[in-house]
Amino acid sequence: MDQLVCCVCHRPVPDDAPRLGGRAYCPQHYAKAARERRSVGRSGVVQIVAVVAFAVVVALIVGAIRPAMEGPALVLTGVVLSLVPAILWLAFFYVQDRLEPEPKSFVISVFILGALLASAVGIPVVRDLFRVQDWLGRNLLTNLLGSILVVGFVQEFLKYAAVRYSIYLLPEFDERMDGILYGTAAGLGFATMLNIKYVVESGGVDLGVGVIRIVVTALAQASFAGITGYFLGRAKFEEEPVWWLPLGVTVAAVLNGLFTVILGSVTRVGSVLAGKTANPWYGLVLATVVAGLVFGLLIWLIRRAIRLTVAGQQGA
Repeated sequence: MDQLVCCVCHRPVPDDAPRLGGRAYCPQHYAKAARERRSVGRSGVVQIVAVVAFAVVVALIVGAIRPAMEGPALVLTGVVLSLVPAILWLAFFYVQDRLEPEPKSFVISVFILGALLASAVGIPVVRDLFRVQDWLGRNLLTNLLGSILVVGFVQEFLKYAAVRYSIYLLPEFDERMDGILYGTAAGLGFATMLNIKYVVESGGVDLGVGVIRIVVTALAQASFAGITGYFLGRAKFEEEPVWWLPLGVTVAAVLNGLFTVILGSVTRVGSVLAGKTANPWYGLVLATVVAGLVFGLLIWLIRRAIRLTVAGQQGA
């Protein structure tokens, strides 16, 4: 008969070892699976507030002083602005995580992996293989299906892969909340590369409008990756059906595509109402609301599952 092992560290455990969702745990990792880790939730809230404030401040400063930049200086400034949302999140996470530490090198590695997958696979597949820039947006149905089935699924699968085939396989992924944490890191890496590519290939961008686009991309990509991370966290520690992880990627991809379509509609309608050709502020409001709702729901679901664990029940 096979030796019973902890589902996290794979060390032998007795037959009466504590279980969650049908999986056995050693005492150390069962305690981690059953604890409510507040640092990830706080980091998510602070991240949203901080990056929105960053976008508002930069846009107001640019509008007030109207700096004369062009060429390499404008591109370099845009690249630096593209890095700020990720730097803010990592900084706040580091501060919040001191009492409940997570290996910082793993968080940064997943962030970098998300960025590399965006550059090496995500952008070439969407732009060069499917050439969405040539046909996306022709009509509402085409826009909706292309945004979900091509852009949404490619982006969300790659962010899923950045976690599933790296840290997910290691003992350091030892709490359900880790799914949201590492998913967010992969999403921010993906968003950072999207923003850098956008800035470089455009030869620089209007800093006021550009910083809003950068923040909108960061909020959206991070929050949708957090959804997949939630499904990963549940799958690691509970006996979920075979369709559970594909469902997580699908939910994230559908929301990604819907957000893209709605974002375009909101900014266009807002621009018409305001009598302007472009008004990115409406997009920033939409992205802030979506990110807040997504992270709030995910944290509530995880905490509910933990409370049920503590009460001696199976996860939600």
